[in-house]
Amino acid sequence: MEKLVACVQKRPDALCRLICFPWAGGGTSQLAQWGKLFNNSIEVFCIRLPGRETRLEEPFAKDMTSVVNEITSVLLKELKEKPFAFFGHSLGSYMSFAVALHLKEKYGLEPVHLFLSAAHAPQSAECLALKTAHIPDENNELLASIKFLGGNAKLPLNEDSRKKVACTFREDSKVFQTFSFDKAEMTMPFSCDITYFCGSDDKVYDVKGWQELTNGDTSFYELPGDHFYLLEPSNESFLIKHITTCIENAGP
Repeated sequence: MEKLVACVQKRPDALCRLICFPWAGGGTSQLAQWGKLFNNSIEVFCIRLPGRETRLEEPFAKDMTSVVNEITSVLLKELKEKPFAFFGHSLGSYMSFAVALHLKEKYGLEPVHLFLSAAHAPQSAECLALKTAHIPDENNELLASIKFLGGNAKLPLNEDSRKKVACTFREDSKVFQTFSFDKAEMTMPFSCDITYFCGSDDKVYDVKGWQELTNGDTSFYELPGDHFYLLEPSNESFLIKHITTCIENAGP
C-alpha cells in the first residue's frame, strides 16, 4: 500500500479516511500534507500514480481502468473497514468519480461524501471536448498549453524538471482521455452529498451536471484564485474546515 498511498500522519483510530486524488502532472507533495491539518477524526491518504516520486521507475498508467483497478484492489480492505470520503482536483475529480462508481457498482461501497474541484461534470459536452483535445508532442508547446487546459501552475525553470513535468502531464492527460462515462448506464445515482469547489479566476466549468449524479445534496463554492486556488493558505484553511464539517455531519 505504501507504493500507492502517501500518508504523512497515520491515525489508526480516525473515524473516517479522506482519499485525495491529485491533478494531471501532480504528485502527493501537496495534498498528502493535509494529513497534518485535519483533526484526529480524519486520516488522509493521497494517491500516488506510477511514473513519479517513489514510483518513478514504473511505467505510467495506460488508461483509467488500470488506475481504478489498482486503487480498488490495494485499498479495498481499508475502504470496507471504516467510512471514507474522496477529494479530487481537476483530473483527480474524474479519477475519484471513476473509483467511486466502480466501488458502488462492484462492491456496493460508497463514500460518505464526494468533494470535487475544478472539473466539468463527466457527462457534459465540455468534458467530452476536453477529452478529445489535441495533446502537443513538443514539450514547450505542451507546457504553454497547460494554462489553456486550465492551469496556471508554477512551472520549474530547470530544463530537466520542465521535461519531467511535461512528460507526466502528457501521460496523465492520455489517461484522462480514456475515461468514459455514460449517464444512461448509471443504474442508481450516488446517495452521498457532493461538494464542488473552483477558483474564481479559473476558466468556467460546466458543473451543474454533478447534481444529476447523486440523490444527496450538492453544494458549490467559488474561492479566490486560479486553477490552483487550493494551494493558497487561506483557501486551504477553508477547505480543511469545510471538509471536516461535511464529514462529521455525514453520520453513519
